[in-house]
Amino acid sequence: MMKKIQRFGGAMMAPVLLFAFTGLVVGIASLFTNPQVMGSIANEGTNWYKFWFVISEGGWTVFRQMPLLFAIGLPISLANKTNARACLEAFALYTTYNYLVAAMLTQWSFFGVDMSQEAGGTSGLAVIAGVKTLDTNLFGAIIISAIVVYLHNKYFDKKLPDFLGVFQGTVFVYIIGFLVMIPCAFITALCWPKVQIGINNLQQLLKVSGPIGVWIYTFLERALIPTGLHHFVYTPFIFGPAAVPGGIQTYWVQHISQFAQSTKPLKEMFPQGGFALHGNSKIFGSVGIALAMYSTAKPENKRKVAGLLLPVLLTAIVSGITEPLEFTFLFIAPVLFGLHAVLAATMATLMYIFGVVGNFGGGFLDFMFLNWIPMFKNHSGTVITQIVIGLIFTCIYFVLFRFLILKMDLKTPGREDEDEEMKLYTKADYRAKHGEGGAQGAAAAAGGDEYAQKGAIILEALGGRENIEELNNCATRLRVSVKDASKLLPDAAFKAAGAHGVVRKGTAIQVIIGLSVPQVRERIEDMMKKG
Repeated sequence: MMKKIQRFGGAMMAPVLLFAFTGLVVGIASLFTNPQVMGSIANEGTNWYKFWFVISEGGWTVFRQMPLLFAIGLPISLANKTNARACLEAFALYTTYNYLVAAMLTQWSFFGVDMSQEAGGTSGLAVIAGVKTLDTNLFGAIIISAIVVYLHNKYFDKKLPDFLGVFQGTVFVYIIGFLVMIPCAFITALCWPKVQIGINNLQQLLKVSGPIGVWIYTFLERALIPTGLHHFVYTPFIFGPAAVPGGIQTYWVQHISQFAQSTKPLKEMFPQGGFALHGNSKIFGSVGIALAMYSTAKPENKRKVAGLLLPVLLTAIVSGITEPLEFTFLFIAPVLFGLHAVLAATMATLMYIFGVVGNFGGGFLDFMFLNWIPMFKNHSGTVITQIVIGLIFTCIYFVLFRFLILKMDLKTPGREDEDEEMKLYTKADYRAKHGEGGAQGAAAAAGGDEYAQKGAIILEALGGRENIEELNNCATRLRVSVKDASKLLPDAAFKAAGAHGVVRKGTAIQVIIGLSVPQVRERIEDMMKKG
């Protein structure tokens, strides 16, 4: 069950990754159409304003069609076969579902929903892919997509009599799905308005939860990273309606000009923004962690440790992807990860107490273009406060991590025993060890394709294609279910392919690769198909 939950959480990353770019596009466009920042050139009606308005509208595509993207995106990772057709089925059936909901609400008044209202606001309605329907947000999209994936995996290969052959495959899945969508739509029309009342009450509760709510949320978001369940913590807040309608990211971008031009305290205007401060640990905490590891490494290993930590540190700061850095010490010294979760929650809470709110879930680019630059004119004190608190916590991270590493003699990078020295296991060593066949042969056949070379070595280290039951990925990790865990090679074999680490939980394996994991997974799947 845990493997299925983790796989589901990883699948949600496919659409989520789109927001990193489009959020910046909308944020930069808002910045360039703000007269307080750009001057009169940004006044409405100028060619400068018109140009950036067009760019902004393009960026808003992802935010406005968020439920649709989640419905289409989940089958990419969840479908066991012909993923592209599963995405088509998900789109068709999710749209059908929304049309059915809209039709039921229009025809029967006992549901208690006034369809004559404008979508948005407090109406409980939304326009999804051109359909005015109940605003089920991400929840409806995810549930319907999961149902479609189940139907696809079960019925796509169903053999029908020859005279019904035209109805096989995708058409058969749609037929079954159409029948299933009718009761789903009825249940939604009957129950979801009551759920919306509960969500509104939750929003009010979180609004008054204050620092305690921020600490608990941030702690769970960090602490659950090893399990992959952290997606279920931040997604309802950042992209769903848990804190504000439409999610914190969309709400913040929609109101960024209003917040920037107002002189009222940001916390007073947007107290829910405290639930998006978890990104501060990705920047300020990561620097302290990396410095502590470097300073405690053996003198002869410092250069190697710097080479190991610098790329993952830059990844954490720029893009907000911290898993490679966190997994570097997580399974060597779990106590450090526990400390990291506590410090991250405490830093976010302290910032919130001092009035810092916003959309700080990503990396440095999000901080600059979606927060600091647009807010600096009227909220410079808040920006400076955040940076000062962040730098203080960088020092706290460094001191505490360094103390524990030395006190407990933790084997962080550069402190391994002589017989565990990772520098003995390079890609060349691994290839030489396995001769001309196996991984080297596949890697050589891949030519200059770096992803294929990595994939070949990882496939070999996983025990070959016969040992793989299921293959998936999230933002930075390759998630694999193997038949026999004893066939796996040591961690050094995976690191020969450039992996940052390996998480082993029985037959459930996670290979920490980084942001190139989708490309590596694709190459491995190609190799498995070709044998």
